[in-house]
Amino acid sequence: MVKTIPVKIGKRHTMVIPAPWRKRFGFAEGGHVLAEATDEGVLLRPAATVAVRRYSPEEKAAFLLNNAVDAADYAAAVKAVCKLGLSPDKIKHRRP
Repeated sequence: MVKTIPVKIGKRHTMVIPAPWRKRFGFAEGGHVLAEATDEGVLLRPAATVAVRRYSPEEKAAFLLNNAVDAADYAAAVKAVCKLGLSPDKIKHRRP
């Protein structure tokens, strides 16, 4: 059963989602919401956000070199590190 209640739009076009619905659907202050236009109106859904970490070229090089499993793999890693514009000799790593 769909329950509807009136919600007032306030200053700066804000609206307050009733507490039981915030708890039920996981809306939190500072959280993100997906808004979708439908034929019936606007559908709001909680959105998950994931932090993304950007690795430096040196971190990528260390990852490539440290994860090589044999001589051929290590040679390919060295080539990839050189393509990054880095010297494999200056990256702290362990050879296989």
